[in-house]
Parts: sequence; structure tokens; C-alpha cells
Amino acid sequence: MSDSDLRADSLPSRIGKWMMVGAWVMGFALLWLLFHGVIEEQRNPNRDPEVQLAGSGAPELVLQRNRAGHYLAAGLINGHRVTFLLDTGATMVALPLALARRLDLPLRRGGQTRTANGAVYTWSTRLRSVDIGGLEVRDVRALVLPNLPGDEVLLGMNYLKRFEIVQRGDTLTLRRVAP
Repeated sequence: MSDSDLRADSLPSRIGKWMMVGAWVMGFALLWLLFHGVIEEQRNPNRDPEVQLAGSGAPELVLQRNRAGHYLAAGLINGHRVTFLLDTGATMVALPLALARRLDLPLRRGGQTRTANGAVYTWSTRLRSVDIGGLEVRDVRALVLPNLPGDEVLLGMNYLKRFEIVQRGDTLTLRRVAP
């Protein structure tokens, strides 16, 4: 037997090994995609919220609580997609500085504000529109916090006060009230 015969015989074995490695890589990638989607759904079950009409004809939005007990929902600030964390303990809408810069928001010195973590210096800005599932409010004041971690926007009472808020079980309903 010559060297060329040995190399020719080992070719199917090499192809088989690479196919096996490829199958494992594809399997792990599919598992990651599946579990990533499941985990993201548990973190934010309101990724595509939509307003519906209540029995009274008023527009309302029903949100599901996540596993941590919070109400997160996808929405828009000035037409850009963001994730909101409904925070009835926050006086105003509050954004992380990094997100405000990505949204190209105009920043003005805001002074010092008290938060759950103590006093912090802030920036202030105005949002042309804040929209969660079709419940849009225009010209909303907001604070920009330089040390707020993550990309979630705290949806405070200066937005929420325009709606009736009803919490039952694992749902929270926002219903537009007459001006």
C-alpha cells in the first residue's frame, strides 16, 4: 500500500469528523437561540404591547408582570425602540446617560436629585414623544442619570399620571383617562 492510498482512505474519516463538529456547533447554537428567547420572554413578557379598547371604549394596555415581579415593556422614545420599567415610585421618566447619548437627546444641567440610592447629579431633557403600546404622550420632561445602569428607561409618574392604573394578580392595566 502506498502513502497516497492511506491518504485517500482517511478522507471520508476527516469529512465525517468535520461534519460531526459542525453538527455539535449547530446544535449548541440552536439551543442557545431557544433558551435565549425563553429567558428574554421571562425577563420582558411585554415585548410587543398593543393598545386595545376596553368595554367602555377607552384605549387600554394590559401588561404582564415578569418573573422578578416588575412590569417591563417595549416602547418608543422619539421613535426609537427602548425598554421601559414602570416605576410608580419615580416622579419623572429617567434614562441612563449612555442611552440618552445614543438617542441624541439634548442635555441640560438638572441639578441634584434624590433617588433610592441617595443624592445624584442629573441632566434634564425633553422627550418629543413617549409611546408604550400606542399610549403616546408628547413633550415629556425627563431626567438623565449618569450612574443608572443598563438600558432600561424608568417610566415615572409624569407619564403614568395620565392613565388610570389597575393592578390585579400578575397584570397591570393602563387606561387613558379624559383630560
